[in-house]
Formats: sequence, C-alpha cells, structure tokens
Amino acid sequence: MNNEQATSVLKAVDPQAETSTGSTSVRKDPFVAGLLERLPRESRESFTDEQLTGLKVALGARKWGRHPVDLRGTLSFWRWRYYYVFVAGRERRTLTQREQMLARGAQAAFLFGFLAFSALMGLLILYLVKSALGIDLIPGTSLGIWHWFKGAGG
Repeated sequence: MNNEQATSVLKAVDPQAETSTGSTSVRKDPFVAGLLERLPRESRESFTDEQLTGLKVALGARKWGRHPVDLRGTLSFWRWRYYYVFVAGRERRTLTQREQMLARGAQAAFLFGFLAFSALMGLLILYLVKSALGIDLIPGTSLGIWHWFKGAGG
C-alpha cells in the first residue's frame, strides 16, 4: 500500500482525517493516539503513518465507547472459567431494513402485551367491584375470584 492508497483508505474510514501529506499526522487521530498510548515506548515510534492507517482500518472498524450499562465479570465452574459481558445503551447505528422490521415487530408485540395485560387487570378490578357491591349478573354462577380475594384479605 503506497502513501496515496493509505490516504484514500484513511479518508474512507474517517472523512475528517488528514494524513501526513496534509496538515495533520495520522498519529493525532484519537483512535491511533489511544492505540499508541497502550504500546511500549520502544514500539511507538517504529510505526509509519501507512502502518498506523492500516491498523486503524483493521482494528478501528468497531467504535469502542462507554455504555451506560457495562457489566463484565468471570464465573468459575470447577476447572473452567467463563466470562460474561452485558452492555446496553442508546442505539447509534443505522439499522438495516430487516432490523427495522424486527424492531417494529418487537414494539408491536410489547404494545399488544401491555394492552392485553391492562385490559385483563381492568376486567379483574371491575369484577371485584361488581362482586363487592353484590351485583350478580348471572344468578348462581361465580368465577371464584371474589371468594379467593376475600379469603386472601383476611
């Protein structure tokens, strides 16, 4: 990869970035600067801008960030250790059409579940109020909820 190709790759990854042929070195890029900070001092200066651009393309495809919920840990079972990671936060990526359809389906299912639960709770409350007032819509018929509720209350 020559310097011109590295420049075009860097521009494709980060359109705001400038290269060493421009006014700013790739070393001032936040991702590259963070990468270099984690390397031993002897190794930091051995990378060319072209190599650093290649590393940014290879490693920087995934943006690392802080999440409001970030739980990480390990579990030990006999001789084996397992790690777990649970991260959550606001979605910042653009969703594919399939993901958008799944999200709409999940929202519809949640809404249906919430409305069904609310309707059942409303009917239960109405039934309990009806029973407490002594209203018998179908003589000689009972669901047994009022007797259970009276018995549970003391």
